[in-house]
Amino acid sequence: MELSLHRLRMLRELRRRGTVTAAAAALHYTASAVSQQLAQLERDVGGKLFERLGRRVQLTDLGMVLAEHAEEILGAVERATMALEEAQQSRSVRLTAGVWASVASGLLPPALSALAATHPGIEVRTRELTPEETAGAVRDGTLDFSFVIDYSDYPMPEDPALERAVIAVERLHAAVPVGTVPAGVVSLQDLAEQPWILAGPRSHFGRAVRIACQRAGFEPTIDHEVGEQATALAMVGAGLGVTLVSDLGLSLRPPGVDIVALTDPVMRTVSIAYRRTAARRPALHLVIDAVRGAAAELGLGARAPLP
Repeated sequence: MELSLHRLRMLRELRRRGTVTAAAAALHYTASAVSQQLAQLERDVGGKLFERLGRRVQLTDLGMVLAEHAEEILGAVERATMALEEAQQSRSVRLTAGVWASVASGLLPPALSALAATHPGIEVRTRELTPEETAGAVRDGTLDFSFVIDYSDYPMPEDPALERAVIAVERLHAAVPVGTVPAGVVSLQDLAEQPWILAGPRSHFGRAVRIACQRAGFEPTIDHEVGEQATALAMVGAGLGVTLVSDLGLSLRPPGVDIVALTDPVMRTVSIAYRRTAARRPALHLVIDAVRGAAAELGLGARAPLP
C-alpha cells in the first residue's frame, strides 16, 4: 500500500472541517477534485473511510485511524523539511503567506525586494485572505505564516499552537470627505453625527472600530457596510460618509479624501503568526527580519505588543 501525502492532507482537512466543500476551500481546490482524490484514497486503502450524513461527512472507524496517523505523518514531514532547511547552506525554500490588501500593497513589495537581494533562494508566495481567516490557515497547515492584527481596544485571542513576531505598530486615522473637518485633528466624538462606512461587526476591523466609537460615547450610524478598505475609501471620496484607515491603508487613498489625525489614537499591532513547530525554520526568520526592516523604513517599526 502506498499512501499519497497529498491525499492524506485532504483527509486531514475533511476530519477538521466536516464537509468536502469546506476542506476544498481550505486547500484551494474544487469540491469535485477533493471528492475524486478521497475516493482514490479509499481505493488505495481498500476500505471505506467516510460516509455522508446530509451535507456533512463522518469518518468511519477506519477513516479515523488513518486520519490520526495522517496527523503524525504530516507532522513528521514538516519536521523533516525544517531539518533539511537547517542543513542546506543555500537556504533554498518556498513559503506561503496569508496577507490582506494593505499589507500586500504597502509592506510586502519592499520586504520581498530586499529579501530577494540578500537571500535569492527564499521564495514567498501569497494568498489574500481576510485577517480573520489567516491565523486558522496557519494553524491548519495551509499556510506557513500569516499577518495578523491586534487592536488596542480589541486584541485577538491567543492561540497556543501559534507564535507571533511583532512587525509593525500602526495608528488609525479618520478618513473624511475633503473639507469635512477644517482642523488638523478630530475626535471620534466629533464624528458621531456623520454617516459611517465600515466593515461588518464580525470582521476584526469592524468590531474594533465599533468598540472605539462606543468608548467615545456613541454608536456609529453605518450607512454602508463594506469589507474592503479600498472600497470604503472610494465611498468616502464620493462624499458618502467617514471611516477609519490605518497607516498601511493610506496608500489606497483616492482623490477627494482628507486624512485627519485622531485626538485619542486607536492603535493596532501587525504581527506574523507561525506554528510553534516551525520556530526553528531559518528561512522563516529571514522573512520576518526582512518584513520588520520594511516596516522600520516606513516609520512603523515594531515595538512591544499592545496590551
